[in-house]
Amino acid sequence: MYIGTTSSRGLHHLVYEIVDNSVDEALAGYCDTIKVTINPDNSITVVDNGRGIPVEKNKQKGISTVEVVFTILHAGGKFGGGGYKVSGGLHGVGASVVNALSTWLEVTVNHDGHKYFQRYERGIAKTELKVIGETDHTGTEVSFLPDPTIFEDTVYDYSVLKQRLREMAFLTKGLKIILEDTREGEEKVNEFYYKGGIIEYVQYLNKAHQSLYPDVIYCEGMVGDVSVEVAMQHNDGYNENCYSFVNNINTPEGGTHLAGFKNALTKTFNDYARKAKLLKDSEPNLSGEDIREGLTAIISIKISEPQFEGQTKQKLGNSEARGAVDSIVSEQLTYFLEQNPAVAKMTVEKSILAQRARDAARKARDLTRRKTA
Repeated sequence: MYIGTTSSRGLHHLVYEIVDNSVDEALAGYCDTIKVTINPDNSITVVDNGRGIPVEKNKQKGISTVEVVFTILHAGGKFGGGGYKVSGGLHGVGASVVNALSTWLEVTVNHDGHKYFQRYERGIAKTELKVIGETDHTGTEVSFLPDPTIFEDTVYDYSVLKQRLREMAFLTKGLKIILEDTREGEEKVNEFYYKGGIIEYVQYLNKAHQSLYPDVIYCEGMVGDVSVEVAMQHNDGYNENCYSFVNNINTPEGGTHLAGFKNALTKTFNDYARKAKLLKDSEPNLSGEDIREGLTAIISIKISEPQFEGQTKQKLGNSEARGAVDSIVSEQLTYFLEQNPAVAKMTVEKSILAQRARDAARKARDLTRRKTA
C-alpha cells in the first residue's frame, strides 16, 4: 500500500523514502550533502550530514525516538510535532515501511558528540540503541537490504536511481547528492549539485533542442504558506514538457498547481498578444496547447499540508495551490513579456503557427471523412 508495488518500482521507492527524509533536513536548512551507495550485495546505504534522528527516549512509547521512527507507522517528524515546515515525506511512514520490507536494516546516528547504533531484522529491533563511539559531526546513516521474499526483483538499477537523485538535486538548490555503485564490474560514481536549481533543470532538459530565446523565464514568490517556483523556456520542438513537483515529489498526474500554471500561461499570453496587436480582433484566442507547444517548464511548489489524491502521491488536490501559482506566474510573466518584447513576439508567433497547423490538420481530416462518407 505505501510503496505502490513489489516490482522493481517499489524496490527503488525504498531508496527514495530514506533519501526523502534526508532531503527534508536539507529543506529545513540543516543538511547540504547526501550520499547514496549501492553496496556489492545490493543493499543500500544512505548517509546525510543533517542533525541526526533524535535519540532520546520517547515518553509515550518508552523506547528511543530512533526506534519509534523505524518501527511505528505514522510516527515521523511530519506528524503533529511541527518538526518540519514542509516535507516530502508525507505520511510519516517512510522509514518504518523500509524497515518492515527489509531483511535487515542498520541505523547509525551521530548526535551530541556520540555515535549511536541499532540493528533491525524484518522490522524488529535486534539490539537496543547503544553508544558505539564518539564523533565530531552530526548526521544519520541508514543501511538496508530489501527482503527477497517480498520483492520480485532485488537488483538495483543504477540509471533509475541516477535520474531520480538528479531530479532531487535540481529541485533543492545548493544540495549535493552523490550516488556511488560499488558492485563488482559496475563501479561508478555521480555527483549532482546545482546552484541554479530549477533554472538549470530547464536548461538540462532543453539541451537536445534549440532554445527560442536565451534566458529561462523564472517566477518565484509566496502566497500565504505556499511557496512557488516556476522556470520555463520554449524550444524549437513540438512537444510540451511540463513537470510538476510538490515538496520535491514529482506529481506525474499534475493537479491544482499545474492547472494554475496552465491557466496563467494561456491568459497572460493571450492578453499580451491582443495588447500588442499580434492577434487580430477577428482571430480566436490562442489555446493552451498552442502556447505550450515546444515549452519545457518546471513547476515546483512547497506547501505545509499537501493533500494528494491517492496514496502514491501522483496528483495534488490543494485548492490554494492553484490560486498561488496562477497569481505569481500571471504577474511575473506579464512583466517579463513587457520587458522582452522580442521574446514575447517570437513565442506568440510560434503559438499562432501551431494554431494554424492544427486548424489545417482538422480541415484536412474533415475533408477526408466527407470524401469517404
